[in-house]
Amino acid sequence: VQLQASGGGLVQPGGSLRLSCTGSGRTFSRNSVAWFRQTPGKERSFVAALRWSNSIANYADSVRGRFTISIDDAKNTAYLHMNNLKPEDTAVYYCAASTISTTTPFINAWRSWGQGTLVTVSS
Repeated sequence: VQLQASGGGLVQPGGSLRLSCTGSGRTFSRNSVAWFRQTPGKERSFVAALRWSNSIANYADSVRGRFTISIDDAKNTAYLHMNNLKPEDTAVYYCAASTISTTTPFINAWRSWGQGTLVTVSS
């Protein structure tokens, strides 16, 4: 599946943003989807994942309760809803997909990747 991420931008602390990840070549209804993020000089880190088979989600501790991952099958699009954003959430965000039913945070399990979209949280 080919992925296209979008929705990044500049937002003030405490604000909200919604990232989108549109897939082509294979519908998300048969893929698990994840979001990772990366800051300069650091490795890409897990943010959230959603298992396609039963809609079970997994979140990094740092975003649990603030971020929500979802899939709209009709639009073949996955979303990351981000609320109460903090400066430490500033990063390039990447979406990823897997044909395996999983919510693993291990990056090597995710085979399809979109390009990143930059989120900057600053006043």
